[in-house]
Amino acid sequence: MTVPLSGARAARVFLCFAFGYLLSYALRAVNAVIAPALVAEMHLSNADLGLLSSAYFVSFGAMQLPLGVWLDKYGARRTEASLLLCAAVGAAVFASSASLAGLWIGRALIGIGVSACLMAAFKAYRQWFPLERQSQLASWMLVAGTSGALTATVPVTLALPALGWRGIFWVVAALLLLVAGAIFFLLREVERQYQDGAGAARGGGAPAADGGYRRIFGSAYFWRMGVPGLLNHGIFFALQTLWAGPWMMTVLGKSAQQTGRILFAFNLVLLLSYLALGWAAPRLVARGWNTHRIIGIGIGGMVLAQAAMLATSAPSAWLLWLLLAACVPVTTLVQSHVALAFPAALAGRANSAYNLQLFIGAFATQWGFGVAVDLFKAHGAPAADAFRATLAIAVLLQAGALAFFLLNRAQAGKARP
Repeated sequence: MTVPLSGARAARVFLCFAFGYLLSYALRAVNAVIAPALVAEMHLSNADLGLLSSAYFVSFGAMQLPLGVWLDKYGARRTEASLLLCAAVGAAVFASSASLAGLWIGRALIGIGVSACLMAAFKAYRQWFPLERQSQLASWMLVAGTSGALTATVPVTLALPALGWRGIFWVVAALLLLVAGAIFFLLREVERQYQDGAGAARGGGAPAADGGYRRIFGSAYFWRMGVPGLLNHGIFFALQTLWAGPWMMTVLGKSAQQTGRILFAFNLVLLLSYLALGWAAPRLVARGWNTHRIIGIGIGGMVLAQAAMLATSAPSAWLLWLLLAACVPVTTLVQSHVALAFPAALAGRANSAYNLQLFIGAFATQWGFGVAVDLFKAHGAPAADAFRATLAIAVLLQAGALAFFLLNRAQAGKARP
């Protein structure tokens, strides 16, 4: 029988996948910091900026359903290493483009290339690590991802004057090639061990009788969790990765340097909140708290924090973004419960289906937010008021998703797989 990974080999596996996810998250968030430089050099409107940033999400989301099949068929190592090469090409295209179309293509290639960074890690961990370590590894991956978001704030702000946004993307292209090589070559021995031993086998896809994606998308429970993923989690991603920066400068009057520091604090609170929830959630459940109650409270806090942002532009209003960050980690409970609600053979596809909802929401919001801001400004609204009106629409949509989640308990419970 194959012995589960431990020690230096386990650390090597985790670090390879974690660094890939760190870069993925940094690329997801970096436009919030480089947006002013992009707008100034490329003469972009808010709608252009939203469309450009959303290219990452639409391409990432489009990959989720085939990705689940590829991971089962070819394994995590080859799938992620191959896709990261595409991301490196995308970063190079982005760095060298002189038009909005070229930037969009580069951003889309990046989204395709990093689409496996989290799902491939989960696939590998499920095969190569004992079951009791799965939740711990998942929490550490989220910490790695949030570290990427931190990297995309103050460090990128400090590097911009020296490298420019083009130079930053050339550096990222090189790092993506490095990680692709590390995953492909350094993890080959580990993968071979688990293919040759009793502990793992290539494949593991659901048999046809299990229904695959048809069963997932036909589940009322999936949609109970998927609607908050689409709206609450998706809108948060769009705010975090793009519109938080322009909000700080346009609505709160912060400078680019102040915005970089605020976004750093925002992502640091998010990282610490992930760690805190990983510690607190199982203890609350052990004391009789229902996980869906924890999710409802957290999403309610997200909605209230954003609603409060509409009411003030005081110098201290940026603290409300820290409150939002403290509530967001409950969305990880949503995703984990989606996977647990289906048989193990469908867990990868269930995660990919949920990710699809999330990235559809993020794409629509990144683009739609910019379109709405420009539309309000075209009708005479000052820039700050245009931002507030657009966020108000987003808050209403999130409140509706929360109501859907809370009011569909009985139906979803009966239909849960």
